[in-house]
Amino acid sequence: MFAVALIAVFIAMVLVLIRLFAGPTLYDRVLAVNSFGTHTVLFIGLLGFLTGRPDFLDIALLYALINFVGTIAILKFFRYRAIGDVSQIRTEDQS
Repeated sequence: MFAVALIAVFIAMVLVLIRLFAGPTLYDRVLAVNSFGTHTVLFIGLLGFLTGRPDFLDIALLYALINFVGTIAILKFFRYRAIGDVSQIRTEDQS
């Protein structure tokens, strides 16, 4: 049962990669990267259950946190063109 779910998640990851390269807009590509990260977390979790290694869940949780922070950083960069303090950018734009 876990093997079938693992294959299904892998197929979904391939489809998301196709969407990543074919996405017409930047936000489609960012959504595809975020979705690929989520599928990777599921893949790691299922692989841990399939091989009997529950410590893979810790790795999956860490990867989920990195995926979330990375997605927020990418979206912030494309909105403000900076990762650091946005208040300095706003005051420079107003003058």
